Amino acid sequence: MHLPDGFLSTPVWIACDILAVGALIAATRQSQKRFEEKTVPLTGIMCAFIFAAQMINFPVAGGTSGHLLGGLLAAVFLGPWLGCLVISLVLIVQCFLFQDGGVAVLGANILNMAVIGTGVGYLVFQLSSRIFSGKTGYLASVAIGSWISVNAAAIACALQLGFSGTYPTLLTIKAMVLVHTLIGIGEAVITVFVVSTVMALRSDLIATYTTESNS
Repeated sequence: MHLPDGFLSTPVWIACDILAVGALIAATRQSQKRFEEKTVPLTGIMCAFIFAAQMINFPVAGGTSGHLLGGLLAAVFLGPWLGCLVISLVLIVQCFLFQDGGVAVLGANILNMAVIGTGVGYLVFQLSSRIFSGKTGYLASVAIGSWISVNAAAIACALQLGFSGTYPTLLTIKAMVLVHTLIGIGEAVITVFVVSTVMALRSDLIATYTTESNS
């Protein structure tokens, strides 16, 4: 899903860059309002964990592979705004140090994975949390939000490719969703495992979880 340079038309990647910059400015302002002392080390740990986890690929159907995106994971621990910034930072480091994704289309990659993936996944997670109660319901909401976050990012990527005329839009959406439906399952399993482990040890570190409301 890390788009390289040359796959998006100039108008599309410029528009994506502008939208990404606007989203990052908004996320920075909102994060500053909610920043606490304990958030600093947790943010660093989350950045390092997601960066390392994205280096590990797992196989899916058709000879392809996927890896953790981590948008919903970061949002669950830090909130959606700071979660967006965490994924953006990871993508920026990957782009400039490892050439994972193009420089010109960095805004598109941030828009897909950090903004849309994290934002849509978190919205679905919040809606699911109102339907499912208790610890089990909370973890179910985490799983659903994680799966949705991956597929929302994949659809956004497919639309950008379609609008650029790189590939037919519907064909690209079908191909991306087919693969990322499976990758999303891996995302959900990893995210639930991490969240449930921290819940058992230090539930106070999870910004979106309270013992009283999920007992």
